[in-house]
Amino acid sequence: MTSGQKSSRQLSTGRQVTRVRPGRFGEIGISAWVLARGGGRLARTEPMNLFRVLGRNKGLFRGWLHFAARLMPFGTLPRAESELVILRVAALRGSDYELRQHRRIARGAGLSRERIAAVESESADGDWTDRQRAILAAVDQLVLTRDVDDATWAAVAEHLDDRQLVELVLLAGHYDMLAAAIRALRIQPEVPSP
Repeated sequence: MTSGQKSSRQLSTGRQVTRVRPGRFGEIGISAWVLARGGGRLARTEPMNLFRVLGRNKGLFRGWLHFAARLMPFGTLPRAESELVILRVAALRGSDYELRQHRRIARGAGLSRERIAAVESESADGDWTDRQRAILAAVDQLVLTRDVDDATWAAVAEHLDDRQLVELVLLAGHYDMLAAAIRALRIQPEVPSP
């Protein structure tokens, strides 16, 4: 193991050992650093560890960022619906990191605390519109079975156009993948700023 490999490991923060140390500016480049710092300022925390870890692979980070941004915040689904999808995936996958980040974003997109709590509950029961109910049912099936049955697809297709249907599948899949990456890399939540 080289000294560079050794330095990429970080000690435990009291929960789990971070498998890839969050990078500093020179290690992750300007785009990852700006996002990490900006996200941290918005969340009133230290720079965001997600960007600091993923940014350690600069080429992959740039491609991932372009893809991720096309889904959120620049997707065709309304922001509140995108956040419902993201929060539901995070709840189903037990991704505390994603939940912490996206609760705040969801509130900014107009979701009430009650709606956020409902989407995070096991059954996602709530006072949903038919459109929201169909979206959540599709997300549940996508995450839990890696498929959507015909009846659920027909229900969601009544509310979304073809572009939005593709986006829904990719958005849920992306945040499912991200939940797995966060868990496998042991990316730790940020420490709140004083």
